[in-house]
Amino acid sequence: MALDFYYGSGSPFAWRVWLALEHKGIPYTFKLLSFDAGDHEKPAYTVVNPRHKVPAIVDGGFALYESAAIVEYLEEKKTGGARLFSADLRERATQRRLIREADSYFAPPMETMLEAVMEKKSPTEIAAAVHKMRAELVHWEAALDSDHLVGGLSAADFTLYPLVALIERIGQRNPVAMPADLLPPRVATWAARMRELPIVQKTLPPHWK
Repeated sequence: MALDFYYGSGSPFAWRVWLALEHKGIPYTFKLLSFDAGDHEKPAYTVVNPRHKVPAIVDGGFALYESAAIVEYLEEKKTGGARLFSADLRERATQRRLIREADSYFAPPMETMLEAVMEKKSPTEIAAAVHKMRAELVHWEAALDSDHLVGGLSAADFTLYPLVALIERIGQRNPVAMPADLLPPRVATWAARMRELPIVQKTLPPHWK
């Protein structure tokens, strides 16, 4: 039986769950919510997620929200086939650590920078936000020493890539405000490699196509 997957186009947190669903080959019914229409604020959805955010899933009457928790659930729901986390204890722990780092340390400066750029704040504010983002990207550049963040393709890659892809998209649309060399070399190469994956192409945010 397919689970219900509630998604909002452009949300990097919802995108990571979509990537995880496709990677695991778990059947799902796609429930696209419109932020413009306020679908995430309507009672039909807030009963699923009282925090009014995406993503969320409903699996046989069981509702779950928060993307990191959903990804863990999907890994345990289907134990055979493709893995979201390494079978190796230490690699698996590192993947989980990187997911938490992405949520705690990468996402906040990214959101601040994108807000400054999209709201056309002062050049000084934008420059300060870009500086903080560069400083965070240094950590991820050091973490990338192979094709993937840790071990094989994992939930760690599916967590970081949507965040990086959002930076790239906003940068392409605002080339004057955001420097072209914001992504350091290894991060840029990794992102380009991720972009070509069939599941990434399949799950591109609908409004990006």
